[in-house]
Amino acid sequence: MNFTRSLLLVVGSIGLLAGCGHSAPEGKVSSAAPTFATVIATTEDGHSEQVWDGVVEAVNQATISAQTSGRVIELPYDVNDTVAEGAVIVRFTDVEQKSAKSRAQSQIASAQAAYDEAQASFQRISEVYARKLVAKAQLDQERARRDAAKAALNAARAQLSEVGQQMDYTVVRAPYSGIVTERFVQIGESVQPGQPLIAGVSLKDLRVSVQVPQSAIASIRNMQAADVLLTGNGGQRVAASKVTVFPYADPATHTFTVRLELPGDDTALFPGMTVKAAFATGETKRLLVPLTALVERGELQGIYVVDGSNVRLRQIRSGHRFGESVEILAGLVAGERYATEPAAAAQWLARRNEGGSQ
Repeated sequence: MNFTRSLLLVVGSIGLLAGCGHSAPEGKVSSAAPTFATVIATTEDGHSEQVWDGVVEAVNQATISAQTSGRVIELPYDVNDTVAEGAVIVRFTDVEQKSAKSRAQSQIASAQAAYDEAQASFQRISEVYARKLVAKAQLDQERARRDAAKAALNAARAQLSEVGQQMDYTVVRAPYSGIVTERFVQIGESVQPGQPLIAGVSLKDLRVSVQVPQSAIASIRNMQAADVLLTGNGGQRVAASKVTVFPYADPATHTFTVRLELPGDDTALFPGMTVKAAFATGETKRLLVPLTALVERGELQGIYVVDGSNVRLRQIRSGHRFGESVEILAGLVAGERYATEPAAAAQWLARRNEGGSQ
């Protein structure tokens, strides 16, 4: 054992010094137990994973088109500008719409007058017919004239409502908050219904689209769990709120599209980014240690392993990060004790070495 070998070396050194007529120095090698905090490595239940590349998409993305004709007089936002929900993004001239509204209002007034006159005439003929002074055919004629006037009034009111809708179309508002990605018109340009105006995306609700080989689809459907790995954010991960497997494969690549629904807030993700998606495919045991227990020197990682009074820095190979912990793939096994405070372990080891060299 390392501890026994170290002890024999110490005893042998003391004997040699005594044979030379010198006294043995005190505290040459300390056999005292470490004073820094340590824990025993243990495994935890988790999911085995397979990782594929995915592309971040915006759930809400649209190209807004004109719904009426007019000339553009206001464009408050340009590409890359942030737009609040309900903000005016395009405004048209409304001269034609105002003229149409005036005509519709005039038609309503005329239809209302005609209906009032027809209703009064029908009421008079009804009273006369009740006294048997006119024929029923005349009553029916007045009733038909009243009903026609009523229909004309309703049509005029519908026309006014349609014109009012056309006036509303001269002011285009953002359907949701987001970012302008493309602008298709300029101030002063005349547009027609159906012509694209502005394209934008919302960053609030995001999803990741992943192409997965057909061999893994069965386990993904069964587990229904996946994480997006934020490699540019300290190795953190975001759990998918929903996993949707498309019911058909691409005949060219024989892969299935899997969609992961994600929250867009505080994820540091943006549409168009490529990310790693880790899908749960089964059950496994995973050895996790706190991130604070690792020592990083360039591209190498290590951890202070403690065996009684023997402390040494051992190189390890880490895997994915899980919250504030990281998976250890090699260099440490369950049951071994390690230091949770690398700085304290390094200081303790330095003091012991200094005491041994005196």
